Amino acid sequence: IGLIKAIDNFDPAQQVRFSTYGVPMIIGEIRRFLRDNNALRVSRSLRDTAYRAMQSREELEKQLGREPTVEEIAQTAGCSVGNIYHYFKSKDDVYSAVIESELERLSDKLDEVANKKISPQDKIIELIYTHLSMIKETVIRNGNLRAEFFRNIWKVEQVRKNFDEDEIELFRKVYSEAKADGEFDIDDVYLVADITHYCIKGLEVPFIYGRLGHGLTEETSRPMVAKVVYGALGKTTLKQGQ
Repeated sequence: IGLIKAIDNFDPAQQVRFSTYGVPMIIGEIRRFLRDNNALRVSRSLRDTAYRAMQSREELEKQLGREPTVEEIAQTAGCSVGNIYHYFKSKDDVYSAVIESELERLSDKLDEVANKKISPQDKIIELIYTHLSMIKETVIRNGNLRAEFFRNIWKVEQVRKNFDEDEIELFRKVYSEAKADGEFDIDDVYLVADITHYCIKGLEVPFIYGRLGHGLTEETSRPMVAKVVYGALGKTTLKQGQ
């Protein structure tokens, strides 16, 4: 499917090799297929159990002033201990299941944005703000998740590895299409996609705390972010003085 899309959309008139344009699109389609058809994708029942367990853990920690046992979590969550152990080997597995579920939701939303019929410039900006907004919403909504997010970054990195790889491939696809259409002046699509992803990732904590732009709202910051992004990508349609 990725190869067919690449052939259909490739413009030989542009000064771009087919491999530069087609490879990111093919890899992106392969990753998307594996993710959407993966038998190990977090099921609704597992996700619901994980959410209840994590919320119960948070409530019990406040009440007891200590880390609750699995038995106490199961009782508060209305689950059997056997059910908890069936899904999760430890309390950390509960946390990981919730993170994976939230990242799947974010990945699906990013795919929606990438498939919108909008300019590649607007698409990049919307991808950036969708990522940051949904990460902030997820972390703030889940109190225990917020604590773990800032306390054990290496655990988060392990859980989000597949999502990070998928997001980089998504940016490669958007950049390849835009470069082939003459919208962006990019020498190395792979490098620019990597830089974009890690820049967004580095903004997550300041964005969650509201420290980005010294109190600027998303609406007021978008034009400024757009100027930075357009300049970095060599947006060829940017009007003089804009």
